[in-house]
Amino acid sequence: MYLVSACLVGVRCRYDGESREDPEAVELLARGEAIPVCPEQLGGLPTPRPRAEFVGGDGEAVLEGMARVVSEDGRDVTYAFLRGAEEVLRIALLVGVREAIFKDKSPSCGVRTIWLEGKKVPGIGVTSALLRRSGIVVRSTEGGTDG
Repeated sequence: MYLVSACLVGVRCRYDGESREDPEAVELLARGEAIPVCPEQLGGLPTPRPRAEFVGGDGEAVLEGMARVVSEDGRDVTYAFLRGAEEVLRIALLVGVREAIFKDKSPSCGVRTIWLEGKKVPGIGVTSALLRRSGIVVRSTEGGTDG
């Protein structure tokens, strides 16, 4: 069983209220092999919502308490991102997920690339980092794993 970013299977849950369908994720869902999740919605954030990015580090740094996630309107939304990540991990453990396929560049689901203080840089999202710490393989729709 896989977890997939819900936006990859047509759920309009991105910050801008849109989705970004991915053929592999859609196929896994159609075969009953994937569970769609949106960590940001599970963390209590609305859709649409202001874009958010990291300040001070990536998802690993957020888990360590060394960085924050801040929305473009200046609100600290770190708690919502942590809460969403914990809910996704709970779902993964309940159903025995071993791999996640996520949308890169997201502050939750980023696997290899994130937005940090206005720049696209190498890094990992909060949910991806928490899943990886728990032994779940996380990979991007754009190819490659979390390392």
